[in-house]
Amino acid sequence: MDMEKIEQAFMLINENIEHIEKTLDTDFYDAFVEQNAAFLGSVNLVNTKSPTSAEDLLAALTKNNDRLRALNLNKKEWQKLFQFVLLKGSQVAPMQPNHSFTPDSIATLFQFMIESLHSDHKLRILEMGSGTGNLGEYLLVNLNREIDYVGFEVDDLLLDLSASISEVIGTEATFMQVDAVQSQLMEAVDVVIADLPIGFYPDIQTAQTFQVGLKEGHTFAHHLMIEEAMKYLKESGFAIFLAPSDLLTSSQAPQLKEWLTHHAHLAAVVTLPEGLFKHDSKAIYLIKKTATDNNPTFVYPIDQFTDRERIQDFMNAFQKNVK
Repeated sequence: MDMEKIEQAFMLINENIEHIEKTLDTDFYDAFVEQNAAFLGSVNLVNTKSPTSAEDLLAALTKNNDRLRALNLNKKEWQKLFQFVLLKGSQVAPMQPNHSFTPDSIATLFQFMIESLHSDHKLRILEMGSGTGNLGEYLLVNLNREIDYVGFEVDDLLLDLSASISEVIGTEATFMQVDAVQSQLMEAVDVVIADLPIGFYPDIQTAQTFQVGLKEGHTFAHHLMIEEAMKYLKESGFAIFLAPSDLLTSSQAPQLKEWLTHHAHLAAVVTLPEGLFKHDSKAIYLIKKTATDNNPTFVYPIDQFTDRERIQDFMNAFQKNVK
């Protein structure tokens, strides 16, 4: 991976996004989508203030995008570049916490778990709440597998952003605008992944149809999504979730743990460094679609990502204890 080329590409894309923001009077993420469209040859300039400003913008975008193409980035470089652009966006135009992108440090652990537990060359993955698409794109360009990927996302802007990023990178990804709690008809998958949105699900009646649903009041949306995920998995499948570290100790944990006892197996819990996330403390949960697995839950604390020996110890322990 050529970091110098990625840095050059970042400057070009950032300059184009700033041009679009100013000329179209729009925000960072809409401008990001427009930049991707311009790179692909279909920019929309109908909202410019004048024909002259539209011509100036098109000329500036074309010049920078020609230079961007000349860098000839590969898929891994594109993915890394887009993570840096999303990071810049999080600094200048912070999204609500549930819309924040999943960093590569977390995606690397997802990749490791999938590769450790699934040896088949072909792999069908569903991401529930695909958001900006960074987690899915990381897996698409780094997993040494033939991937059939589907992402569920309800938010218009995030859907446009993730789809445009995928198109620029050149990955084969399908995105569907759906509420991930609502059941969809689709082929069963090998793996479900999700950086779970945190909060209460607004539709009480729908939530009450779930076994983890409360009989009174609002149920946590992330609990509903965990139960829903099992419906899409093959019998041999598993799910990997990034979720609150208090998932199993919160006020609604008894309902979730009761459901787990009868319908799934919590195979692993990997706690993550304090302060890694601005708003919440989180952990990674590996859940298998089986209630007959009697192996104890593998629990491992990762204190920091910069300690390579610690990360290698985790990988060795995971492969030894999680089958």
